[in-house]
Amino acid sequence: MGLKETLKSDLTEAIRSSDKLVSGTIRMVLTAITNEEVSGKEARVLNDAEIITVLSREAKKRREAAEEFAKAGREDKAQEEKAEGEVIARYLPAQMSEDEVKKLVAEAIASTGAAGPADMGKVMGVLKPLVAGKADGGMVSTLVKAALAGGN
Repeated sequence: MGLKETLKSDLTEAIRSSDKLVSGTIRMVLTAITNEEVSGKEARVLNDAEIITVLSREAKKRREAAEEFAKAGREDKAQEEKAEGEVIARYLPAQMSEDEVKKLVAEAIASTGAAGPADMGKVMGVLKPLVAGKADGGMVSTLVKAALAGGN
């Protein structure tokens, strides 16, 4: 069973158990997936990897919204966004630790022969497919910058 089918069956289950948070969040995610499928010149069905990309984007939106609400003193709304983010996280692959990402960064730098900040694009190109959906892009980018600037 693909990821989209899992989401749909979980939505049915959440509706049956009157879980408004889960059903509302899954509905939003399924809408985002459908929008992605019909965008562009012709409609298509997303594969699981593409769905994970959509889920990652939705999770990031929730994280950022929660931070903004917290800054504005709207703790109730911040908690709501965090809770939605946690529901989405159930469908994402396990997130990599900073140490795991550092190891991949070191390997990518070694394999590309990157020597400084100018080679960041090369290193990110190697890393992107390895960390897609498993690590926050901002963290990966920061670690690559630090490694290239420090020369280690």
